[in-house]
Amino acid sequence: MSVEQASPDEQAAIEDLGRELGERIAQTPEYERFESAREAVQRDEAVQAKIDEFEQLRAEFMQARETGQATNSGLQKVQAAQDELHSMPVMSEFLDAQAELTDTLETVNEAISEPLAVDFGGEAGGCCQD
Repeated sequence: MSVEQASPDEQAAIEDLGRELGERIAQTPEYERFESAREAVQRDEAVQAKIDEFEQLRAEFMQARETGQATNSGLQKVQAAQDELHSMPVMSEFLDAQAELTDTLETVNEAISEPLAVDFGGEAGGCCQD
């Protein structure tokens, strides 16, 4: 059984549309806000230290969970570190900007998926979904 594929010209046109869409998204206020917030997080040494602390606590908790030694106290430490990290103004701005960009990208996904009867964000990569 042979599956017909797009011609090289059709494939190139689709790829060009994808690049154009990516470029247009990169020019949106949502993306620009996200990029600015991401750069601020990367430059902020206090935020980076808190990220490292959180990641260390999370890794320790995950390891404890895998060995059956996880405790509520350990989980609470991870959650407290996450809360502290998220309450930092630079990180809070980043998370808000990320959520806004995610909303925009979900709207784009819906627009792409609508005429195809496939939700590429939810189904295309999955298997055996109800």
